[in-house]
Amino acid sequence: MTSKAISRRKFLGTSTAVGAAAAGTLAAPAVLAQSPITIKMQTSWPSSDIWMDFARQYTERVERMSGGRIQFDLLPAGAVVGAFQVLDACHDGILDAAHTVPVYWYGKHKAASLFGTGPVFGGSATTMLAWFHAGGGKDLYRELTQDILGLDVYGFYGFPMPAQPFGWFKQPVTGSADVEGLKYRTVGLAADLMQRMGMSVAQLPGGEIVPAMERGVIDAFEFNNPSSDMRFGAQDVAKNYMLSSYHQASESFEFLFNKDFFDGLDDDLKAILEYGVEAASTANTAIALDNYSADLQALQKEHGVSVHRTPKEVLDVQLQAWDELIPTLEEDEYMKRVLDSQRAWVERVVFYELMNSPDLALAYDHYFPDTLKL
Repeated sequence: MTSKAISRRKFLGTSTAVGAAAAGTLAAPAVLAQSPITIKMQTSWPSSDIWMDFARQYTERVERMSGGRIQFDLLPAGAVVGAFQVLDACHDGILDAAHTVPVYWYGKHKAASLFGTGPVFGGSATTMLAWFHAGGGKDLYRELTQDILGLDVYGFYGFPMPAQPFGWFKQPVTGSADVEGLKYRTVGLAADLMQRMGMSVAQLPGGEIVPAMERGVIDAFEFNNPSSDMRFGAQDVAKNYMLSSYHQASESFEFLFNKDFFDGLDDDLKAILEYGVEAASTANTAIALDNYSADLQALQKEHGVSVHRTPKEVLDVQLQAWDELIPTLEEDEYMKRVLDSQRAWVERVVFYELMNSPDLALAYDHYFPDTLKL
């Protein structure tokens, strides 16, 4: 598949040269050079997941901005490789691109989790996406992927996700003692975090969660949001949905491209692929807020799900677990540099955010009294 990507670039370069030479004698356009480039892009999501809609918002925007010069073959998880294998497939040239999250290649280097599911020092996903673009995160990501791991990929980040719920439980969680001993699904550094809270952790793709609950392989789980959770049937295997958590509160999508394939494109198409991520980020945020909120109501009203806010005592224990975990991560020189960069960013930026932000809960409760149950 790598040779296929190389031959495609050779073909485009050759056909352009031939067309230019022919123009002097035939005065005709080089038709073959204008053929659309088809990008094989696989996601890490099942075809039914709302995140396939998110990925489609990206591909549709890129196709339109490129004037049809780029087309996508957008595929769900498993179409070519498994959900956790898309990075390797992009590196090898089996895929041209992928729509995923960095925590899915956490097995290569734990630092992957720092680009979305690392310790929460007080910054939101929006804060940390800003760190990636303006606070040095992009250079640190390139160092990890290309210098440390030697991966033949580029990665772009977009859509700052709402903080992920603590998850789905058979009984409400009223304190940290309620989770001790549970077999729990999560991924990345969140697995290390939950283990320090006394859980036994299984790292599974989203499509395997419900079957694992049905077989008793796990007792509780988290995935990401009300829409995705509802679509794969979370409400059929548990009825208590705990919102609010520090385990994955600052994640964004990762848009991966095979480096050789990307480098072979015209500069304007490279720009469209990169900055199309920013356009899709805004569109993703809009449909996320619309669907996540509507589906949360549907889970309550139509499926009998009890929605709870995770108790402060559990959140405090999560922070204490992060406190224990961070020194072990900082034994790695690269990870310490990433964490230092994030702390410096959060200390400065979140001071402004918190000091400047009005109390939104106060305003909400003023206009919609007795709705919040905090």
